[in-house]
Amino acid sequence: MHVDHQQDAPAAEAIGFDDFLRVDIRVGTIVEAEPFPEARKPAFKLKIDFGPAIGIRKSSAQIVARYTLEELVGRQVAAVVNFPPRQIGKFMSEVLTLGFADEEGAVILFAPDHAVPNGSRLF
Repeated sequence: MHVDHQQDAPAAEAIGFDDFLRVDIRVGTIVEAEPFPEARKPAFKLKIDFGPAIGIRKSSAQIVARYTLEELVGRQVAAVVNFPPRQIGKFMSEVLTLGFADEEGAVILFAPDHAVPNGSRLF
């Protein structure tokens, strides 16, 4: 079976720096993780604390191949916080949790390698 790793894909077309700034990527701490058995693809429901300005937001994340529910709580992750909410089954996903595909195509979460304040913006 061939897995599309995307590391062989060429870079996307050039954008201006202002375009990059429109995507609001923040760090938050997962405060709750639950199974999402009704999801079409295996996923977890996450509640992520992005600090006082943004608060706690919900996200559906297809990360079940490499993470357990227990190890997710307390972990910092990066997410896009300014996309419109997206209905996934009966669950409203409010942010897009970010990750990269590993060699087998499983999602590895994108996070800082040292703790930073919740709500910190990627620049």
